Amino acid sequence: LGNGGSTLHALRCLEEQYGDQWTSFTVLLIHSGGYSQRLPNASALGKIFTALPFGDPVYQMLELKLAMYIDFPRHMKPGVLITCSDDIELYSTAATETITFDRPGFTALAHPSDLAVGTTHGVFVLDPSSFSGKGGLEYGSCYRFLHKPDVETMRQSGAVCVRGHRPQLSSSGSHSDSGMASECVYTDSVFYIDHSTAKQLLMFYKQMGTLCCEIDAYGDFLQALGPGATPDYTKNTSNVSKEDSGLVQVRQQLYSLLQGTALNVIVLNNSQFYHIGTTQEYLFHFTAESELRFELGLQPVAFSIFPDTAKTLDQLSIIQSVLEPGCVIGPGSIIEYSRIGPEVSVGKGSIVSGSYVNASVDIPSNCFLSSVSVKITDRVEYVTMAFGVGDDLKKSVKLLSDIHCLRFFGASLPECLDLWSIEASDQLFSSEDTRLGLWTARIFPVCSTLSESVRISLNMLNSVQHKTAFKLSGFQLLSVEEMLTYKDVEDMLEFRKQIYDEICLQRQKEKS
Repeated sequence: LGNGGSTLHALRCLEEQYGDQWTSFTVLLIHSGGYSQRLPNASALGKIFTALPFGDPVYQMLELKLAMYIDFPRHMKPGVLITCSDDIELYSTAATETITFDRPGFTALAHPSDLAVGTTHGVFVLDPSSFSGKGGLEYGSCYRFLHKPDVETMRQSGAVCVRGHRPQLSSSGSHSDSGMASECVYTDSVFYIDHSTAKQLLMFYKQMGTLCCEIDAYGDFLQALGPGATPDYTKNTSNVSKEDSGLVQVRQQLYSLLQGTALNVIVLNNSQFYHIGTTQEYLFHFTAESELRFELGLQPVAFSIFPDTAKTLDQLSIIQSVLEPGCVIGPGSIIEYSRIGPEVSVGKGSIVSGSYVNASVDIPSNCFLSSVSVKITDRVEYVTMAFGVGDDLKKSVKLLSDIHCLRFFGASLPECLDLWSIEASDQLFSSEDTRLGLWTARIFPVCSTLSESVRISLNMLNSVQHKTAFKLSGFQLLSVEEMLTYKDVEDMLEFRKQIYDEICLQRQKEKS
């Protein structure tokens, strides 16, 4: 459905459950995180339940979202506030300034960002007559909305401002040299839809019957708004993860439905927008000396058993985990919801999630390891996905002859398959259509215990790293796509609870 389709579906559920009552509700709607292909340790349980390295016991993204938006409801008319689960908006306003969501149509928060950030987000072209560029908080209106535009498009559309100045709408895209250092664009995050607009969208959804394509709540709703909107974007499918035949038509219908609807913008000049939706961002914000780490007071060790004899440097993040004396954790690594045995060493910049590592092993640097409980028949088994943290799980090719373009932990996929004695064939991939990629490659062995599953997947990584053979024949193999189909969430939560109980018990012992 995409996050737009799921938004429409959620509105329908509200109406089914509450009838006309929902017209008086203020609703917070958080997209819990899709496939999370760029941060796969959040794939099985959803990005909104990502653990954060602070709090005792640890907070998840959900609690942080509720804390950030705690002041919104009392300054909000009935309607829906929509947000993602992998972004954090920190802002400060003067004591007398309030963020109010009370206007008809859409109202979006806007944050000053570098032009590079604008290329991967939504960008507002503000109406110069309604916006001065001064003050911490300002209400303005948006002329048009650009979705993941390139720098040239931002300049030509008049989206580029010099910080603290009113935007200049110039078709030439010219700008004064003095302002070069502080150029910015205003990017999107949270947005609000007033009740009557939400109702219009719901009517549209009911008339549609069944959705046959992915709709994006940001690209497909917001690009239709503002007096400068044009229907050109409806035909541009370059950002779509799965292109469906009906998409252009649905976008055109949404465009005619929403065209002319106001897009109000609340510009927060003293604000910072953080995204933690990729392994790189996750590692940077949680382990490096990042601004976010400083602003939220993120801890190197949060709610964990971490003995003095566990060797480490700072610049790491241990979240609700049990580390045994003697293990070594390299700088810049994240360990969450895991048990690490005494003879384990973890390299630099790695992520270990939901795993039990108890053998004498070296986990390489820049390695991503995340275990999933699965139920294929009626018993619980375990699969551990292992990648390089920079591997592109979204990349896919259409032909078997092109799979050499796919890279796994620094090697080409065919090279890896040779080392593992796996034949490259159509059966190797789980996808129905011709999308052949690391996401759909059946390369991860199913094991009867969690620790065995981690050990075997680490053997796969080592075989690629040292170019030595490691036979995978004889194992049942799953792709990440299939792991999520067969996931057993209850068992994964049970493992987390065991760690939680053990930490609480240890604390009581220490106190007494």
